[in-house]
Amino acid sequence: MLFLIILFGLIGLAVGGPIGLLVGGGLGWWLGRRISRRLNAARTQIQEGFLESIFSVMGCLCQADGKVTDGELGVAEKLFDQMHLQGEQRAKARAAFERGRADDFNLDAELANVNRLTQRQPVLRQVFLQVQLTAIAADGVLHPAEHEMILRVARGVGCSEAEVQQIEAMLHGAAANSQGSSEEALKDAYQVLGVSEDASDAEIKKAYRRLMSQNHPDKLAGKGLPESMREVAQARTSEIGNAYERIRSARDR
Repeated sequence: MLFLIILFGLIGLAVGGPIGLLVGGGLGWWLGRRISRRLNAARTQIQEGFLESIFSVMGCLCQADGKVTDGELGVAEKLFDQMHLQGEQRAKARAAFERGRADDFNLDAELANVNRLTQRQPVLRQVFLQVQLTAIAADGVLHPAEHEMILRVARGVGCSEAEVQQIEAMLHGAAANSQGSSEEALKDAYQVLGVSEDASDAEIKKAYRRLMSQNHPDKLAGKGLPESMREVAQARTSEIGNAYERIRSARDR
């Protein structure tokens, strides 16, 4: 907005002198306000659509094995709480979840909508997929039908199977943090950072810094992640940090 005020002010000054400066500056301020409002409205629409898609696809995935367990429903409710969804927002999220469970739900069309909303931002797609994996793994069992469905979702939003494995490693790592370290947790840590176990310290640090930069909550918010999902983004950066520290500690030993 400041740029427009200065630009139109200078144009006004050149054309009409001091009075033109005031008129041009005022016009720049008015135009900047209109553009800002439209951008904010568009961003809000994208964020609301992203949330609705998250919960509708979640409902579809949880239904993939033929039933929605109490654990899966609990994860959905926990996510509502984590996102601080109340009133109308919470009702919309529940309605989207139930829409995804319906027999006539068009999963492919919904995934195409996710692609449109995220504009193929890789990390936003990964956040979307992470939420889905968290939900279907809530009962402690990943059924073959659910596994096939999550791969279908991953392909639908442009994620590779390697990205699915990386997200699974993040979830395993989060569980390991509460249950103590293990060799399996260390393997997951390497997978979280996307490096091999024989990578050099410099390569590991580079991968860690790149992931922390890509997944910073403020950066993701600028790309369209809803503010209500900030805690989800923070959990991702936390697990990336935990994976890096787990590798460092193992190497120091």
